[in-house]
Amino acid sequence: MKTLNEKVILVTGASRGIGAAVAHQLAQAGAKVIVNYAGGKEAARETVNSIKANGGEAIALQADVGKADEVAAMFDAAIAHYGRIDVLVNNAGVMITKLLKDTTDEDFTRQFDINVRGTFNTLREAATKLANGGSIINFSSTTTRVIMPTYSTYVATKGAVEQLTRVFAKEVGARGINVNAVLPGPTNTELFTKGKQQEVIDRLASLNAFNRIGEPEDIAKVVAFLASDDAKWISGQTIGLNGAMA
Repeated sequence: MKTLNEKVILVTGASRGIGAAVAHQLAQAGAKVIVNYAGGKEAARETVNSIKANGGEAIALQADVGKADEVAAMFDAAIAHYGRIDVLVNNAGVMITKLLKDTTDEDFTRQFDINVRGTFNTLREAATKLANGGSIINFSSTTTRVIMPTYSTYVATKGAVEQLTRVFAKEVGARGINVNAVLPGPTNTELFTKGKQQEVIDRLASLNAFNRIGEPEDIAKVVAFLASDDAKWISGQTIGLNGAMA
């Protein structure tokens, strides 16, 4: 059963990693997917082509979510192509791990510009341009529930996303739009594994109930459920996707 049949879904940062897995999962469930990318044009094209090769429907649209004018143009282009947007998935994000004392102004600004301002920009457009009865899934992180040195600035951005989620859920509920945030734990993506030794990955895997790190598909399946009409009574929630890590 295609639970997302004919829904039009915009996924930010969908050219690779969890975003690409989410785009594939949504397409398999019957959605028409807009694959947003900032700089990875070729990767976005590969994601679209893979979705189409498996019988799905998708297009790629470029926009830096940290820039309001580009986000507005992306929403308008998506609506011009498909007629509407039913679901927004705010996946785009960056993570810079440093001790707070070593974090530069540039590190701070880059993370807040993409993780917080990017979510703010898309929510502001969605407030008037998302279809009535739609859904929004924002991405936070399980790191907001644990105390891990070097993650202070990243956690600050994701904490802001969670608060935006809660308040925005009440602001758009009158239009039948539900808004939630998912909090992935350690997941097998380049964003997480890059620069980490295997012993570090194994140690983090041991902190959950299943003794493994997550796979992008683990996250994508929950996002697909939250995008469906079956999840409409869930709103304003922060949902941990971490195998009981936290």
